[in-house]
Amino acid sequence: MAKPIFPAFDPADVAETNVTTYPEPFRAANSRRWNRRLGDHAGLENFGVNLTRIVPGAQSSARHAHARQDEFVWVVSGEVVLETDEGAQTLRAGMCAGFPAGTGNAHRFVNRSSGDALILVVGDRTPFEEIAYPDIDLHGKAGADGRPAFARKDGTPYRAGASARKLSQPPREGVA
Repeated sequence: MAKPIFPAFDPADVAETNVTTYPEPFRAANSRRWNRRLGDHAGLENFGVNLTRIVPGAQSSARHAHARQDEFVWVVSGEVVLETDEGAQTLRAGMCAGFPAGTGNAHRFVNRSSGDALILVVGDRTPFEEIAYPDIDLHGKAGADGRPAFARKDGTPYRAGASARKLSQPPREGVA
């Protein structure tokens, strides 16, 4: 088969990364999920699209809720456990979940299976996002420059990481 001509492309040609904007001590927990930033590769500005591979025993992110950005996730292959405020449920290939902005329904995906899981994550890039993390001592809010500023729940800031991306370019299940 011939190589696609841009704007078409093969997702396998987009490099995987496990970079995260989470500060220590939360960074390591996200080091076992890998993103292919398809939307960035295509030059999309209004929404992000990530193909995220979650290895067995890993999570997509800490459980979180977006204040301003919608998020949609489709399970491409494998199976994941979706953890929300309502509890846990298993999603298999072909199933999906949507998280409207501002609902406060915190979520994450955990791979409790013996094989890799692949999810497609789509989210808008509404600027000046704010993200709540109910299970850990973390709160994310975009600064005036659009870059994430992480603090403890009491407001004490974490030191900013060198790899911080603008929160108007949503981290989506992998960077944050």
